[in-house]
Amino acid sequence: MQRPLIKGIRLRLSLALVLVVTGVLVVVYLIVVPSLEAELVKAKLDQLERDARTIARGYQSDSGREQDFATQASDFFSARVVIYTKLESIVLIQGDSSTTNSRDVERDPIALRATATGKLQRGTVERDGRLYAEVALPAGPGAVILLSDSLADPLSSLHLIERRLLIAGLIGLLLAVVAGYALATMHARRIGRLERAAERIAGGAFDEPVVDTGHDELGELAAAFERMRVRLEKLDRARREFIANASHELRTPLFSLAGFLELLADEEIDEATRLEFLETMREQVDRLAKLATDLLDLSRLDAGRMRVEHEPVDLGTVAQLVVEEFGAVAERKDHALEVVVEGRPIARADELRVLQVCRALVDNALVHTPPGSKVTLRAYADREHAYLEVEDDGPGIPAEHVPHVFDRFYRAEGGVASGSGLGLAIARELVTFMDGAVVLESEPGKTVVRVVLGAAPTSVAAPRVGERVST
Repeated sequence: MQRPLIKGIRLRLSLALVLVVTGVLVVVYLIVVPSLEAELVKAKLDQLERDARTIARGYQSDSGREQDFATQASDFFSARVVIYTKLESIVLIQGDSSTTNSRDVERDPIALRATATGKLQRGTVERDGRLYAEVALPAGPGAVILLSDSLADPLSSLHLIERRLLIAGLIGLLLAVVAGYALATMHARRIGRLERAAERIAGGAFDEPVVDTGHDELGELAAAFERMRVRLEKLDRARREFIANASHELRTPLFSLAGFLELLADEEIDEATRLEFLETMREQVDRLAKLATDLLDLSRLDAGRMRVEHEPVDLGTVAQLVVEEFGAVAERKDHALEVVVEGRPIARADELRVLQVCRALVDNALVHTPPGSKVTLRAYADREHAYLEVEDDGPGIPAEHVPHVFDRFYRAEGGVASGSGLGLAIARELVTFMDGAVVLESEPGKTVVRVVLGAAPTSVAAPRVGERVST
């Protein structure tokens, strides 16, 4: 389908250029030729009018020498001179410089109009297939002098110009066809490259960049294709990594459960060991359940089906509740866990989602800091925002890992960390859904993850979060 398309575009562009050039030539021809012809005729009539006035001043109607006068005037002004007189209702020719028969001018319309109106008349007439310019001027009582001159010479020059204009137009049209086809071919090739690039991208091949050095609309289209290719490449890579990581996260607890089930099938196992195996299996089931919940949340976020509320939430109460939930875990891992609430920080957010975000941040801080570290939850607000911070005094996050901490399945330790690597990614997307932002600041000895949410008016009473949370 590609070649007929290119040929069609090439043909259309060439025909379009030919039509434009042809239209321009036709317009120029229709404007220039008639206007030039009109100017030539007008110039001829103006000259005849001046000559007629000169002749009229020297004419004597009662001289009886009208024929000689007409002949002499014709010789001097190089135009046919005809003298008419009106006797009652009859117009007679008294003199004609033409040596042939004067019957062709007996009923000359220009002369008859001048005789009837008594005023100068001018125009063109056609006799024997030839065009003449004529001026008729009253000269004394009952006399009219007609000057007539052929327009053959001026019009022959015009016809020469017309022919040359047509020849030049044909040459220009031929050049337009050649140039149009060349330009159309060039654009068709560029379009063909874009088409092939689109086919590659549609087929899942994202390795070859889309390049077009033009600075026109096709160049902008190629740049848009390149941006699309880069984004699709990233999405495809993320999809493959997601599938691989999800498969790994699912396979590990499943293999563990399968191994423990085989061990439990051994009848010689003692009761204490059996209970230990069951506890470990319960932990793996919890891990699978949490992974399934995280994956479900991610699918909802990606599909835009995650619903979040925007109601007053007391971040201080959230911090207190999370500290109570993780108190036993922190004590078991030898972490100091405390909460600091400044004022009454009320945010416009979703209670359940804020709790989920706070749990993910605290769990991450407890997992990734060594024993003896201190984790502090801090809640405060200003006029426009409410803040919830999780701060720890651990070793900090290496600078090369900071931009990727909130990526899905990302692990700075190279895969030794517990958990699925989805908690922080979900937390950031949930905060984004609540029209907020997550800010990470890390240096040796201090790491702060700050959740920024819109502040609700302090006059609005926020419900107790603990009353809304089911465990």
